[in-house]
Amino acid sequence: MRITRVLSGALLALGPVLGLALGPAAAPAAADSTPSASPSDDSSAPTEAGTSFRTATEIDQGQTATASGSAGDYLYWSFPADSGQRPTVKATVKLPETHTTQTWQVDVYDGLRRRQACQYGAQTRTAGQGTASVELACVLRTVRAWSEPWADDPLPGTYYVRLTALDLKAADLGLPVSTELRVDSKDIGGAAAVDGSLAKPLVPGIAVTSQAEEDDADDSSATAVLSSIEPDDGWASGWWSDRWVWTAIGAVLAALAGIGGYTLTRGSGRPRHVPPGA
Repeated sequence: MRITRVLSGALLALGPVLGLALGPAAAPAAADSTPSASPSDDSSAPTEAGTSFRTATEIDQGQTATASGSAGDYLYWSFPADSGQRPTVKATVKLPETHTTQTWQVDVYDGLRRRQACQYGAQTRTAGQGTASVELACVLRTVRAWSEPWADDPLPGTYYVRLTALDLKAADLGLPVSTELRVDSKDIGGAAAVDGSLAKPLVPGIAVTSQAEEDDADDSSATAVLSSIEPDDGWASGWWSDRWVWTAIGAVLAALAGIGGYTLTRGSGRPRHVPPGA
């Protein structure tokens, strides 16, 4: 009974701490089941694509961008991805009624223009004769807040999507095609957290902009950024994750275990009866 009273008192005393710890932890758990970026109004989604990295059309996560082009063209889009996100790129190519066998491929590059491998998904697909459309998908690895210089890990910043047909036959070159592209992300949370963060996200031109702002804040002509998109809630600082919450919960449980172990090993604490004259 004494042990039960001690543990009950400890739980009551630590109840507010557990409440504060479990409260923030519930939010990442709920976020794991839904896309990290709220769907945007598709009426404002872009209706064209760029033809190179520098002219890539900027899109937000959750938007369905469309574009018309010709078979053989390179189509480019760009989108922002922050630490803890696992982006999924989906592309649909609608083909003309008459065409030969075509192979389409979607590639994703980071802000340093390093090609990022797809964790899974149909990155390359072949459409046979008479096929009306072909669907492609690329699920990237989780974006890390920091990485070793020699590593090829995805890092926060701008990502580029390139969609094109491979080894087209001469009869199909120039045939009109229409495309749809959508990017969504899943928040992975503390499971992908690392110690450290980038000084700046990998956004083309951001370092030049920061230096120009320090040199002359009034010179707006020198502060152009090649990519102006960023997450709706801004770039994450990189130091906070729900890993801190679970660490705090573990510390509380360890403290409870210590209190229980001490109570079990110290005994009742009452002195034994000593006979008179002993």
